[in-house]
Amino acid sequence: MTEAMAAEKSRASTWFRALRDEIVAAFEAVEDAQGGDAPAGRFELRETRRGDGAADEGGGLMSVMRGGRVFEKVGVNVSTVYGTLGPRAVAAMAARKDLSDLAEDPRFWASGISLVAHMQNPRVPAVHMNTRMFWTPHAWWFGGGADLNPCIEYDEDTAHFHDTLRAACEDHDPDYYPRFKAWADEYFFIPHRGRARGVGGIFYDDLNTGDWESDFAFTQAVGRAFLPAFLGVVERRRGEAFTEADRETQLVHRGLYAEYNLVYDRGTKFGLETGHDPTAVLMSLPPVAKWP
Repeated sequence: MTEAMAAEKSRASTWFRALRDEIVAAFEAVEDAQGGDAPAGRFELRETRRGDGAADEGGGLMSVMRGGRVFEKVGVNVSTVYGTLGPRAVAAMAARKDLSDLAEDPRFWASGISLVAHMQNPRVPAVHMNTRMFWTPHAWWFGGGADLNPCIEYDEDTAHFHDTLRAACEDHDPDYYPRFKAWADEYFFIPHRGRARGVGGIFYDDLNTGDWESDFAFTQAVGRAFLPAFLGVVERRRGEAFTEADRETQLVHRGLYAEYNLVYDRGTKFGLETGHDPTAVLMSLPPVAKWP
């Protein structure tokens, strides 16, 4: 690994942590602004480690808020992990790209932020976001995106979320938004239910244009777009009244979300295959869900 790449990896992991800090502060400010008799939610922090602790293979910080005024459960995890990829992890990754060189040198390094929020009010949508950088001795790439998961859909909320992400994409490449929106529509589709998990957003992976600075700048733009995209919707809906029927709809929709994450989500599979802290990997699961 060159000194330049070592510096780039450090910059990426530092930025993911800074984005985590910004989001955590913004979400706690939303809790404070809501008011009410219940105490405002606060994040609980726990360090995570990769592997069994016998060797230093990195880790991260798990930040989870439960039972808040606005957020029923939200996790904002950041990690930087490294080591060697096992055969199953190599096979899973090789299914979508040529990683034949990993058979001879299975070292890897990965850093990123992952966020999932499940809300108290059924009229406020759940949301997912992550951005990440991955390195092997023979390649590097970025990935990430954000998608909105309402149980009760409002066209204006969907439009606001997508418009904000579109603007972030178009500042870098006019082809990015249509390409990455289509990728999200495909990626977040649940085949056994024959439907999408939510109303989409953007998703991208394996991004390596050959210009690390440009690809990192785009990944930063996606991360920065998240708060204005999501909080614009939260502010519109967080004070609305809802019914027991709305809550029932929310819980059933959460079942759909859980099915997707346990059966199809690539990040869940990779985290478990590479020995990362399972509690952190499964942070995305909702606190309560129902199935019809």
